[in-house]
Amino acid sequence: MDWIEIKMEVENRDAVEGISNMLAEMGTGGVMIEDPQAIADYAESGQWDAHEFSDELLHRKEIYIKSYLPQDENLMNRVEQIIIELNEIELRMDMGPTRVTYKPVQEEDWANAWKVYFKPERIGKKTVIKPTWEQYEKQDGDLVIEIDPGMAFGTGNHATTALCLQMLEEYVQPGMDVMDVGTGSGILAVQAGLLGAGSVQAMDFDTVAVSAATENVALNKLQDRVSVCQSDLLAEARGQADLIVANIIADIIIRLTPAAKNYLKGPKIFISSGIIDTRKDDVLQALQQNGFAIIEVRESAGWVAIAARYEG
Repeated sequence: MDWIEIKMEVENRDAVEGISNMLAEMGTGGVMIEDPQAIADYAESGQWDAHEFSDELLHRKEIYIKSYLPQDENLMNRVEQIIIELNEIELRMDMGPTRVTYKPVQEEDWANAWKVYFKPERIGKKTVIKPTWEQYEKQDGDLVIEIDPGMAFGTGNHATTALCLQMLEEYVQPGMDVMDVGTGSGILAVQAGLLGAGSVQAMDFDTVAVSAATENVALNKLQDRVSVCQSDLLAEARGQADLIVANIIADIIIRLTPAAKNYLKGPKIFISSGIIDTRKDDVLQALQQNGFAIIEVRESAGWVAIAARYEG
């Protein structure tokens, strides 16, 4: 399949998370953020080798956000919707117009180009996200997740995913049954399995995500505990779980909440993320109206994750 690369040149760093999440929600084939300041910071800290990057890149001020749209009958509708959503972000962030460019690319051209920017990263107390093509010397106590996200959303460096990874470290106990709704690359399902969950059901409506998650489960040798299937939210879920995690968006979490309580047993924990901070109160209200008690709320870079317990 042929693809169109859409590249946005952004100077306001605070807008990057919102734009990248918007692109992911639009069903684009992956999101790549090229942030020279972040790269320079990592290089200065010794975590990355600065010699891998040009001086031009390290000293550039603009941030590039790239994503990819399939050249099919829905291409123009997707582009128009992206521009509408981008205009709303610009207004909300009180920023000038974003420079947007497009170019055609072959799938094999872009599928590997972004990998230079995805390095091993520690998230939470012990979880380390390790790309399959990078080397990492494991430390005592590390929980290392091997990941190749491909075209699916979820590398761990997005605030919404990182918040979920941190929460799962706290709430997953050995032997738990877990459901991961909207699994994307499968990173949360893999982490739950490595944390000792007895079983994990990973579900996503997107067939690309199902394929990527299945591969990542196999990379981490968790096929005996983690299953992946295509599902519209919890439609294909089997039985009940001690914990459900959903890293989606606020509107879908609100729609999911009434059903989620029926799929919970034992500790009855529901972790939701992908919530932009302006929608936090809406999600909290939906949870409380459906019998959930809020355990904790975590925020990062304008995004929110909520841990709740069903008390019905």
